[in-house]
Amino acid sequence: MTAQLTDPAVAAFVDALNTGDRDAFFAALTPDATMSDDGTDRDLSVWTEKEIFTSNGHMHVESASSDGRTLTAVYTNSTWGSMRTRWTFTVTGGKISRFETGQA
Repeated sequence: MTAQLTDPAVAAFVDALNTGDRDAFFAALTPDATMSDDGTDRDLSVWTEKEIFTSNGHMHVESASSDGRTLTAVYTNSTWGSMRTRWTFTVTGGKISRFETGQA
């Protein structure tokens, strides 16, 4: 559903996540990007490896805010199965500098 995403940085993030493209994923982020999961800050590299890349993470976007920086999605991976999630992105200079995710 990334065609409906209005923020190019968020669209690049979702596309890279869904294709499992590590290079494109990290290219969508600022070098000092941070993230949190269910309100707890996590190590970005460790979290993405475990929750996205080695567990075949996939995001099916259900809806997006008008600015394209808050998404509701069904997130699926081989560790946890499927769950409804909320993703909020901070974009700086055309790249994601922070994302926050958690159950919706």
